[in-house]
Amino acid sequence: MPRIIALDTAPLTGAEVLERSTALAQATRAVGGLVVNVRVERPGVDVQPEGSGFALDPEPGDIEIVKRTVGAFHLTGLDDVLQEHGIKTVVLAGIATNFGVESTGRAADEHGYDTIYVTDAMTGLDAAAHDFAISYVFPRFGTVCTGTEYVAALSPA
Repeated sequence: MPRIIALDTAPLTGAEVLERSTALAQATRAVGGLVVNVRVERPGVDVQPEGSGFALDPEPGDIEIVKRTVGAFHLTGLDDVLQEHGIKTVVLAGIATNFGVESTGRAADEHGYDTIYVTDAMTGLDAAAHDFAISYVFPRFGTVCTGTEYVAALSPA
């Protein structure tokens, strides 16, 4: 199991976030959307800790990004990839809400992307910090919704 998924998190477990993120990825692919898998590598380390692989199994057409900082944009080429694909909206889920997800969301906003935060497909290292991010921070940077609301918005009316 990837080490990030195994962390002690709240309000959801890493396994719950992985299950929900997998469903979101499948729904996104079904409508021709791009799925970007992100994992972290510790800089300056010859061998990464056990369990450092991607949590979400990639499918053909998915993009894999390796980050070495908290957010997924800094020195990863993510912005270039999104621009090459004509992406204007970024949908975020993952671990940890108030670290990687928040940092990536703020950078997405700075890069001019519309940002959607799928709050029931993310979790924090602390439930109070997670709740603060989804109720106070994220609404100032984008759209906050549930996975059900996101998938419904993908479907034709």
